[in-house]
Amino acid sequence: MNNDTGLGMTSDRTRLRMVERLREQGIRDEEVLLALNKVPRHLFVDEALASRAYELVSLPIGYGQTISHPFMVARLCEHIMGDVQLDRVLEIGSGCGYQAAVLSHIANEVISIDRNVQLLSSARIRLKKMGYRRVRFRHADGWQGLSDKAPFSAIIVTAAAPEVPDALFGQLTNGGSLVLPIGVDSQKLIKFTRSGDSFTEKTLEGVKFVPLLHGLA
Repeated sequence: MNNDTGLGMTSDRTRLRMVERLREQGIRDEEVLLALNKVPRHLFVDEALASRAYELVSLPIGYGQTISHPFMVARLCEHIMGDVQLDRVLEIGSGCGYQAAVLSHIANEVISIDRNVQLLSSARIRLKKMGYRRVRFRHADGWQGLSDKAPFSAIIVTAAAPEVPDALFGQLTNGGSLVLPIGVDSQKLIKFTRSGDSFTEKTLEGVKFVPLLHGLA
């Protein structure tokens, strides 16, 4: 797959500089860094914003949503690495599809769901054109997860909930991890790891995400 035809601010060299800045800021997993280096982020934003695609910033993608900060994309990936082999991963909050594309380089299969059918359709078309074959999209309520495709090696939620959606715990495989932001005004990234019928909880870091909404749109 080679769809990165941009020049200047969308070149391979510019993307590599972004990866080096992420390494300097504390991203250590080389497989994760390689995954970010493989994904042409400028193809996930409007053409008018392409020159800013490799800055360490979030950028608007419409519908009140953003493409996540590259550091947070990398950090979410790091937090699920090494616990179990990443066979099937569920992403809740497809957005423009960037996080799913990165995940597809570290997991055998990615299923990405979103409540917003317009965003979801756009992400599906984008990744299909780019040649991604390990990512599938579903229109679904993130609060409910996707029980018919469970269990998952890991679940990543890219929107903040005031409490953990109970449905997600039962959709993890043994040893699998659920990583999500919890809180309203003050948010923390929390990691739950399943061991049989019990779960260990670890608070990771302060974050700022859009809210996880109920229902479909």
